[in-house]
Amino acid sequence: MPDRPPRPSASDPSPASGAVPDAAGVPDGVRRLRLLQVASLVSTCDRFAIAPLLVLIAADLDVSLGVTAGVAGGYFLAYGLMQAVWGVLSDRLGRVRVMRVALCGAAAAGLASALAPTVTVLLVARVVTGGCFAALIPASLVYVGDTWPEKVRQRPLSDVLAASALGTAVATAGAGLLADLVGWRTVFGLTAAAGAVLFVALRRLPEPTPSTGPAAASGLVGALRPLGTVLADGWARIVLLLAFVEGVVVLAALTFLAPALQSLGSSAGVAGLVSGGFGVGALVFSRLVRRLVGSVPPAGLAAVGGAFLVAAWAGPSVTVNLGTVLAAGIGLGGAWAFLHSTLQTWATQVVPQARASAVALFATVLFLGSAAGTALAAPLADAGEFGSVFRVALVVAVPLVVAAALARWRYGRTSRA
Repeated sequence: MPDRPPRPSASDPSPASGAVPDAAGVPDGVRRLRLLQVASLVSTCDRFAIAPLLVLIAADLDVSLGVTAGVAGGYFLAYGLMQAVWGVLSDRLGRVRVMRVALCGAAAAGLASALAPTVTVLLVARVVTGGCFAALIPASLVYVGDTWPEKVRQRPLSDVLAASALGTAVATAGAGLLADLVGWRTVFGLTAAAGAVLFVALRRLPEPTPSTGPAAASGLVGALRPLGTVLADGWARIVLLLAFVEGVVVLAALTFLAPALQSLGSSAGVAGLVSGGFGVGALVFSRLVRRLVGSVPPAGLAAVGGAFLVAAWAGPSVTVNLGTVLAAGIGLGGAWAFLHSTLQTWATQVVPQARASAVALFATVLFLGSAAGTALAAPLADAGEFGSVFRVALVVAVPLVVAAALARWRYGRTSRA
């Protein structure tokens, strides 16, 4: 198979192969990073596209909004649970090979989602799709960790997360418009097609040299040992707990912004565009974070992101309208750029000898929090009590912000000591 083409060294790039080093000396680094960004974008597009479709799917399949919210929750649950599985497999089989295998399943299940005749079939198809697309972003982040030097790693990580933010904006804004024009099934069909195209494109991405040591070759116990290493670390457990709560107050609550506007009479296109402020905010503010890294300590970045988060939920907690939902989306984008990127980077650092497993577990608990929050909020959303959903998010966000900033500050002091 052409999954592992020859990889020239940084010290001897071959112009004939196009493997020109980037500024960090990584052979063909620009092309590698672009492919990782596309993988992140496609995965995020599929993940966030469902929010503006929930009301339309409920009407078309003759079910309640609570049921379609359950479909979204099932996707998030599978997306979270499969993170650790793909992390272990990527240690054993390779980052790129795992991404390509997962894309095969994502493309097939995405097509099944587009053709689903009943909500039960749709639920199963979306669960499989979520489980498969779950492989892309963690593998991309670990690929960066395996390939780029630590002193410059934050920049390519930020670029991958920026692509994810762009995917969020495209999904939330574009999915609603596309659904209004040609139907919700087309959205799932497009992400399935994108997965198939990416499967082919990733043939050009060389496998990195894994940094997880020899445990991957020592059987099932050895493969699972890095997970135990992460869970045994006290700071790692704190990072995972913070990620779980973030999943509840950011990703789960975000899912209900578009349905909240649709309950007031807005079309799926308008609701998607307004709630798409999240992706725009995340993309814009991620550029600012990229410039501030190094000059502002991580605890400070986390505190700024926390302020964005609290401000985001303050408006719709009082009243839900176009203005407060737009402000909430942009504020959540700022929180994602500052707070989430800080936690994400922390996850790549806290247990460096088991980086792949740490990143996988981080994503697992993040989306488990998203699934749990979506399930808990579904009855309130079904009853039209969207304001209550956002008030709960605000109440939970405050201790999250304080804990994240203080913990990251204490970790920084401990690391320096």
